[in-house]
Amino acid sequence: MSETPCLKVPKKQGEKAIALARKLNLLNQGFKIQRLEDHLYIPLTRKPLHADLKKFKKTILKYEFSTHEFCERAKRALKTIDVLEDRLPPHLLASLPHAVDFVGDIAIVEIPPELESYKKMIGEAILATHKRVSTVLAKSSAVGGVYRIRNFEVIAGADKTETVHKEHGCFFHVDLAKAYFSPRLSYEHSRIAAQVKPGETVIDMFAGVGSFSVLIAKECVDVKIYAIDVNPDAIHYLEKNTKANNVEAKVTPILGDARRKIKEELRGVANRIIMNLPEKAIKYVDIACEALRTKGGIIHYYEFTNAPHPLKAAKNHFNEAIRPTSRSLEKILLTRTVRAIAPYTWQVVVDAEIR
Repeated sequence: MSETPCLKVPKKQGEKAIALARKLNLLNQGFKIQRLEDHLYIPLTRKPLHADLKKFKKTILKYEFSTHEFCERAKRALKTIDVLEDRLPPHLLASLPHAVDFVGDIAIVEIPPELESYKKMIGEAILATHKRVSTVLAKSSAVGGVYRIRNFEVIAGADKTETVHKEHGCFFHVDLAKAYFSPRLSYEHSRIAAQVKPGETVIDMFAGVGSFSVLIAKECVDVKIYAIDVNPDAIHYLEKNTKANNVEAKVTPILGDARRKIKEELRGVANRIIMNLPEKAIKYVDIACEALRTKGGIIHYYEFTNAPHPLKAAKNHFNEAIRPTSRSLEKILLTRTVRAIAPYTWQVVVDAEIR
């Protein structure tokens, strides 16, 4: 508690008084406004000047200046390191993870081995410095398996892995332990959606919970999207997300292997194909070519590479995969590094026009 200059006003005059105090740079935001009986006590930074008093007389019907004991507002640490600098051994502060991914109200962090015994403390510090976070997850495995999922450990907050993430005006329901989702691909989702033209048919070969498909459907008129994934949980959330974003009429979720589903149902239908399965997409280039319409179309091909020249390597890999098919590469529209995934390893995208 601290005795501070204050403005006492009837509750009915509270909004006007607070607005005026803020306008005059009098409002002391380091203390909490108090409500006692029918009055508000508004903390001030200083005693009002004569000019200030004139303005209060014009605006506020009944008021009184005095001093009052106020409770200080709890100050939030701006950075996780601020919370931990006095709690961790100094030589370990440099090992604190700098990258935190936020998916909805969940924070995801990778704890280095030397900080393993401090992971709960780090989780609590992340909660303390990010008011919208209710759960902190630590990665406990790499992404792997047919369903492209990883294991997590709850190190702070609510015991959950399910959340709702907002991206580019779309809402995505996802359980991070059951279906792959990366907020680091936000720009790619938007970049691809911006290229889709009215009347196109798009095949999202490895759709996950619909990060590409839902956004394309939301932003583009007169499109048809076939969203395929082998993971039943991903398809469950994809269906949920099409409804949440009112795009059920544009997106057809398909459970199964992309190769088999295209052979059985989707040969020759697509103007555009998204191949966001970087670890295995090269094996599906042939079937992607079969899915394109007779006159050809656009393929967005993703891969992981650790080559010295990643963009050149990705182009060469893609071109080699096209050659055995009945298609040919018209031109490379773009290559870009999407993100680093490990030292000297990158995710790369190739946008290609195929005829």
